[in-house]
Amino acid sequence: MPTFSFVTVDVFTNSRFGGNPLAVFPDASGLTDEQMQSLAAEFNLSETTFVLPPSDPANTARVRIFNRTAEMPFAGHPNVGTGWVLAGMGRARDGLLRFEEIAGLVEVRADRPGSVTIAAPQPLSLGAEMPVALVAGCVGISESEVLVDAHRPVAASVGNSFVIAQVTPDALTRAAPDVARFRAAVQAFPSLGPRRLPLYLYAHDGRSGGVTRLRARMFSPLSGTIEDAATGSAATPLAALLLSLSEDNEARYDITQGVEMGRPSLLACTAHRAADGIRASVGGGCVPVLKGEISL
Repeated sequence: MPTFSFVTVDVFTNSRFGGNPLAVFPDASGLTDEQMQSLAAEFNLSETTFVLPPSDPANTARVRIFNRTAEMPFAGHPNVGTGWVLAGMGRARDGLLRFEEIAGLVEVRADRPGSVTIAAPQPLSLGAEMPVALVAGCVGISESEVLVDAHRPVAASVGNSFVIAQVTPDALTRAAPDVARFRAAVQAFPSLGPRRLPLYLYAHDGRSGGVTRLRARMFSPLSGTIEDAATGSAATPLAALLLSLSEDNEARYDITQGVEMGRPSLLACTAHRAADGIRASVGGGCVPVLKGEISL
């Protein structure tokens, strides 16, 4: 039976057992789609990555990302963690890795010890607005606690779509997903698909040294993630969205997530105006946890 090695890392943290855990198969050649999905379900993490040879030799790898139930076009902490693992194996060229993914090419910078930064593969795009009542009902807060002065709850993407909503700080702390309400809401708001409704809530937390501080939580129970400890593919469209609401050319955001789960995470985001729209990146630390192998 062929044997495949894997490692796990905690991402967006400098402390083991903090951040968002990730499983990485550095050489997944020979695994079928069904086996990748089964392994992701077995690990039961928010995502697992599988590294394959690139179609273009100028790139580092083809990276496939699976959550518990489906393959994903792009995700944040899987790219950061996979970049950290492959850089440690000596596969970075001058600190740069390039990953081929469904959503496009992801550039990964691993030129600082213990830290990796990724550039989201697409500029900001906005979709449908989600009714405030649906947002509030999904997480057990009142409609008045969903803030709409800056923007209404809206689907946003830089490679992977989330509904982004600003809420009061107290509501963010108290929010708890109601799976039945999520199931009902996705019928009324099917913009992200008939079985998918990832909801990313955030609150402002001040400014320091030119950096806007935010707190965030992400709930996606219909995809098997009741709550996520760190969501780079939601933090990046949030950073891009906030920049779009200003007159600035670029901005920096430090986003704290996972605190309520006991897995504090820090995501360092930047957004800037580019020729094709608003682009965003996210970075953070990684810590190794486990390694092993499986025979299939």
